[in-house]
Amino acid sequence: MRRDVLADDRLPPERVALVDLLDRLLAGGVVLTGDLVLSIADIDLVHISLRTLIVSVDELEGSS
Repeated sequence: MRRDVLADDRLPPERVALVDLLDRLLAGGVVLTGDLVLSIADIDLVHISLRTLIVSVDELEGSS
């Protein structure tokens, strides 16, 4: 049996401040990835893969 989940069912009832959200993300670390392709007339000229790790400095110092 399939149950459709609404966005309201997944979100906590309280509001989260932006600074609290950033604190949670930086505490665990965030990896951002992406690809950039520059093409002309369907011919790829440049392909760049981007990978970035964003983490709190305190977390990095504690792990070593």
